[in-house]
Amino acid sequence: MTEDLRSEEEARADRLVRIGQPPRNRSEAMRKLVWVVPWLVFLSAPVHDLTSGHHTTLATAAGWVGWTAFVAAYLAVVFRTMGRPYAGWTVAALVALLGALAVTLALTLGGSWIGLFVYVSVSCGVALPLRAAYWTIPLTTAAMMLTGWHAHDLDDAWGLFLVVLLIGYSMTGVRQLVRTTVELRKARATVAQLAANEERLRLARDLHDLLGHSLSLITLKSELAGRMLPDHPDKAAQQVADIEQVSRQALVDVREAVTGYRRPRLPGELAGAQVALTAAGVTADLPAEPDLTDVPKDSESALAWALREAITNVVRHSGAQRCVVEVVRRQTLDGPMLELSVEDNGSAGSGKGPGNGLTGLGERLAKVGGSLEATRLKHGFRLVARVPAGVPVSSADVGSPA
Repeated sequence: MTEDLRSEEEARADRLVRIGQPPRNRSEAMRKLVWVVPWLVFLSAPVHDLTSGHHTTLATAAGWVGWTAFVAAYLAVVFRTMGRPYAGWTVAALVALLGALAVTLALTLGGSWIGLFVYVSVSCGVALPLRAAYWTIPLTTAAMMLTGWHAHDLDDAWGLFLVVLLIGYSMTGVRQLVRTTVELRKARATVAQLAANEERLRLARDLHDLLGHSLSLITLKSELAGRMLPDHPDKAAQQVADIEQVSRQALVDVREAVTGYRRPRLPGELAGAQVALTAAGVTADLPAEPDLTDVPKDSESALAWALREAITNVVRHSGAQRCVVEVVRRQTLDGPMLELSVEDNGSAGSGKGPGNGLTGLGERLAKVGGSLEATRLKHGFRLVARVPAGVPVSSADVGSPA
């Protein structure tokens, strides 16, 4: 199940546009471009000005050349910043070119071109270093106001004053958010790698502790048996018997260790359930790490299997939008019990009876003295699994005097 959920999550991640990373193919490049193009709405005024016929043919042609150069420089700055950024001096040159084109076009062609300063401010906030952005954004706003004053269109400049100022600073916030997201992604990958390395080291230590002494003793006794065999066959036979006993004990120790590695833990399954439900688009309401004091390992393992089976059913078959998981302790006539409840608001599949998974799960819980209840609700499904949470108190112990 874990491998299936991991593959589903990776496939879902591959379909998403990666924030702060270069596009991997043409389709992803187009999706990134879609995020940039709608913000070109402020270019509608210059386009309308060029197509209205208010300028001479030479001025209109020059205006189209300047408009095209401005859009190309803006897209180059913003689009490359979303993937493989240019070098610092290239970015500075392009932002300076945008500012110069905005001033020149607004002064020569009129106040309809004042909106170009919005893109200059965005470029400052997105592409320049933060220290530089903090002073170039108000500088861009001041340049816009002076340009509007010289172009006798101060009203439009005042109308865009807050837009130019705030959108630049908002882009610096978005930029830092993207950077934080990328760093968190790298940190998660690093933590996962460290956890895997720690698990390998733990396995190596356990195997060394389990088998190091046993194998050394087997080697020593084998050498002794070989030396005693010609003259003392009885003593050699005793050494061989000791070798057999040590080997059997080593085999038991290894099997117990492997069983411990394979036994699922409830906290780990809760964490996996959170990831699985989130990846499937299901709103998850899960408890914090449960109190497992005095809970037998077999009981915890059975409850972890129950949670895994329940979450699998929710993700694959229910079509639910919400899933609530609760882990509580209850005192019953049979002693303390640890109860797991998984409830969703989905359809719970189309089957009329319990599936093979629930049947096997009920048998697993019964082996440790637990029970399973599966209830179809009016709008959803509820699974309740109970396991012993301690040593039951016998009636003799309860009735005995202190």
